[in-house]
Amino acid sequence: MWTRHHKRRNTGRLIIPAITVLVLTYFGFHAYHGDYGLNGKERLEGRITELEANLDALHRERRELEERVSLLNDGSLEKDMLDEQARRALNLVRENEIVIFRPAGGMN
Repeated sequence: MWTRHHKRRNTGRLIIPAITVLVLTYFGFHAYHGDYGLNGKERLEGRITELEANLDALHRERRELEERVSLLNDGSLEKDMLDEQARRALNLVRENEIVIFRPAGGMN
């Protein structure tokens, strides 16, 4: 009668630690490089500062426009402002005036 004896292998002991290392590596990689990881947080903070600067510029522009509009309101209508807007819209000047042409982007 023949009896088979199975020799114990050491590879069975390495399966659980190997799977654990793989899982930890996966989550560690995504904790740094993922959308919500450390690297993603830095990108988000950079985007926030960029958008806040853009928002500040828009607030300044809006304030300037509100100041110009306030000069045209009914209660405080200034003749100079009305005259300037009408001349710009109609492209008119008087005979005794000097016209200085500026670039199109600099019309403030």
